[in-house]
Amino acid sequence: MSAVRSFRSVLAPILRRYLALKEALGRGYAVERDVLRHLDAFLADVDADLTTERFAAWVQTQMHLSSGVRRNRMRIARNFCLYRSRTEPACFVPDPAQFPRPHQPIQPHIFAPVEIDRLLHVVDRLEGPDAILRRATYRVAIVLLYTTGLRRGELLRLSIADYDVEAQTLLIRASKFHKSRVVPLSGDTVRELETYLTHRRAHGLPSAPAAPLLCHRQCRGSGYTHGDFAQGLRRVVGATGVRTPAGKAPRIHDLRHTFAVHALLRWYRAGADVQAKLPFLAAYMGHVSVASTEYYLHFVADIATAASDRFAQQYAALVTPPSAGDGGGR
Repeated sequence: MSAVRSFRSVLAPILRRYLALKEALGRGYAVERDVLRHLDAFLADVDADLTTERFAAWVQTQMHLSSGVRRNRMRIARNFCLYRSRTEPACFVPDPAQFPRPHQPIQPHIFAPVEIDRLLHVVDRLEGPDAILRRATYRVAIVLLYTTGLRRGELLRLSIADYDVEAQTLLIRASKFHKSRVVPLSGDTVRELETYLTHRRAHGLPSAPAAPLLCHRQCRGSGYTHGDFAQGLRRVVGATGVRTPAGKAPRIHDLRHTFAVHALLRWYRAGADVQAKLPFLAAYMGHVSVASTEYYLHFVADIATAASDRFAQQYAALVTPPSAGDGGGR
């Protein structure tokens, strides 16, 4: 029996219509479906409709979860209630002011070029079993994350066939928001990839088009898991000694933030029209809109300086500094 048909509370018919609509719009909605199934089971057990008191009681059953997870589940339930209210205006709709406060977003670490060099330096000195292959794999992984801004999952899903050596591109298949895209590579990145593939062939690893691009010694049709890959790269990042202001090692995802910020900085320094370039950056990073890309564009000191210099070049002649005789009290 499907998860949708298994709804059994008084809200079951509305829940089915709601999920059918979302799925018809092309949304996966797996997490939302599980949350609504949990809410449905709670209401079925008490054989009652959703009210302020019952919503609060449902939330109490999830107090073992973090506040962020609870907030997201309450938001999912509220979205369903808003849908219901279109045809039943008097129905209960949760008040978001009563939800747990959202977590403060983590301030990403923007790697300096010298810190990227330190990452590669640590990788090139990895020791242990299959050290040569691990060095080549982690090195190309860091280069790709830094020079393309790929999401970690996108990187791990790449197959050899996704690399077009003639066009010097990577094909990112059906990633977030079910979008695919072709990512052009720099000459340096292509050279790193070719060196890595040479190491793979020397180790007799699979080279069929469907084989995973990132591979380890035991790679026989499947590559790194998310957990193994993340654990390995975290050790590399930790060994560099690079730390955030809070004293913690940067996250792997910070390389994606770094890619976006460094792209913006290059455009400022090259005198490019930054606003005109942003849609290209959004498409390159696989975003639905520029608004999503702006989340990655942090106003760091180097960008502030570059923006100030750009303003000075364009408008410095229009700004007249106050003379010594001007009064400051007016």
